[in-house]
This record gives sequence, structure tokens and C-alpha cells, in this order.
Amino acid sequence: MGNELLNGYNSHMKRATLTETKNNLSALVDRVRHGEAILILDRGRPVARLESVMEGSSASEGRLARLERQGVLRRASRKSPKDLLSKRPPQPTRGSSALQELIEERRSGR
Repeated sequence: MGNELLNGYNSHMKRATLTETKNNLSALVDRVRHGEAILILDRGRPVARLESVMEGSSASEGRLARLERQGVLRRASRKSPKDLLSKRPPQPTRGSSALQELIEERRSGR
């Protein structure tokens, strides 16, 4: 039963044993403050999850800051144009292939 609980949502969480949690609680709480969730294991089985209770922008900001530090995302340096989402996307031309366009884009270095 233990391993199937580690698949899916929990598979991307940091894991800590009870001993690691006891010895490093302050560091783990700091990670939680920055948006991470910690799965606590007892003899390899999940028994608890340590996660933030803060709602709203504080928890979101911490999560965004962590993802930015990890290089997963890069925040915009300026606001997006107001008309960006109001314009309809361009329609594909007849006979065009998305794969061919992608290959051409990569060849041209765009």
C-alpha cells in the first residue's frame, strides 16, 4: 500500500522521514513558508503532509519565488499589452502543417 500512495500528486513533493523532520523542523518549515509541501514518512509510508496554512497572495508569492529560484518560470519584466487577449489568434492557412512550421522555425533559429 505504501508505494502507490507516493504516485501522482505526492510524487513531486519533498519527502522527509520522522527522524529528518525532528532534526530539521525549522528548515522544513522555512521551505513550507516558501510554497513547498513536505510529505512525512514513517518507515517508508506516508503519514502526514506539512503544508502552508496561509491563503492568498503570501502562499502564492512564496510558491512563485521558489519556482523562479528553481528556474521553472521567469516572471514578466513588463505588463502584457491590453489588447493581447482581445485579438483573435491568426487562422492557419490552408494546407499548412504545424509540424512543418515548427521544423522551419527551428531551422531559421527563431
